[in-house]
Amino acid sequence: MNKKYKISVIGLGYVGLQVALAFSKKFLTIGYDINQYRINDLSNNIDKTEEVKTSEINQSKIIFTNNIVDLKNNNFHIVAVPTPINSKKEPDLEIIKNATRSLSKIIKKGDIIVYESTVYPGLTEEICIPILEKYSKLINNKDFYIGYSPERINPGDRNNTYEKINKIVSAQNKKILNIIQKVYQLSTSGKIIKVSSIKVAEAAKVIENTQRDINVALINEFSQIFNKMNIDTYEVLSAASTKWNFLNFKPGLVGGHCIGVDPYYLTYKAKKIGINPKLILSGRNTNDNMSKYIYKKIISNFNKKKKLTINILGITFKENCSDIRNSKVLDLINFFNKKNHFINLFDPYINEVKVSGKNFIINKHLNQFKNADIILIAVIHNEYLKLSKNFFTKKINSNGVIFDVKGKFSKLKNTNNNYKYLSL
Repeated sequence: MNKKYKISVIGLGYVGLQVALAFSKKFLTIGYDINQYRINDLSNNIDKTEEVKTSEINQSKIIFTNNIVDLKNNNFHIVAVPTPINSKKEPDLEIIKNATRSLSKIIKKGDIIVYESTVYPGLTEEICIPILEKYSKLINNKDFYIGYSPERINPGDRNNTYEKINKIVSAQNKKILNIIQKVYQLSTSGKIIKVSSIKVAEAAKVIENTQRDINVALINEFSQIFNKMNIDTYEVLSAASTKWNFLNFKPGLVGGHCIGVDPYYLTYKAKKIGINPKLILSGRNTNDNMSKYIYKKIISNFNKKKKLTINILGITFKENCSDIRNSKVLDLINFFNKKNHFINLFDPYINEVKVSGKNFIINKHLNQFKNADIILIAVIHNEYLKLSKNFFTKKINSNGVIFDVKGKFSKLKNTNNNYKYLSL
């Protein structure tokens, strides 16, 4: 156990808990979260996000607390709190500001603070440092030191785990940068990449997801064009991918806390400095409206007055995880619910969900699957990939629609003229 540095991790969500677990193998580590229920669960070795196994928490030596004072003897603090957007699709900085104010109450001379939360370039130095100085009465880069290491946690990914991935690190001076590099290197077998400034590290993070967002938006736009022309989008992509430098992105719903949110941090900053980020915002607009596009494409096949029965498979924002943050499937549920259609939801990873004030109970078992006018295969959990062609053909009503967002069940396409098979 390395005794020189004692680690604090502020925020124990999808990112923070995995960070804390990795560091706790080499350092004394305290995990802090303002949510008492979260702390109670973790103290009982329960992670309700299901990203970390009970045995992993049980075997760790992390001290869990919701009392910021418990961090006062630690000297290396990692901030991993959420950075969402508000209803205007602008950065909501209240959580990171509050975490920084709380931290300022206990930091002391010589402490190092590393932010992992996704932000726009410049935010750490422009927003967080002034708060720390104001409430701690200490001087940045003299009494305490700041670094930034963008998080790269991918919910549901069992391969690219924290302890394997490459990490970018940055700081305000070379001495602290070298310290941060050495400390972080003990938490992962991946490479630690030093960059010249905090702004570079912040920018690298925000463009990682923005680049993916724009590429998916382009494919989503292709799919709309091809659908109008009765061309199979997935066959086109398969053919195009035979060229060595084709980027084989797929169409789909773009949700989650990263790709669907991070670009708005960059566009917010761009506007502040007089740049109109038209391409980024156009991509965001395309992806934000894919739920409405799918809804209209499905519903156009039915009489407007008919009350439909709809089975929706998959509610989370992506496959094989329990994360429903910014899930675009929730938008689809809302569209159907507004017209008072009968909705049955299936997802093995969650129990219930609230959409527009209404609670929906989630069926976990497919033996509860009833015949329906619409079967919407929204998220391809591994459990669904095992389903046979007959499972669907026996459950779809006459003249019904099976909509396969990811195009994984193309075997359903020409098997029965009694229903329509549609995909992006």
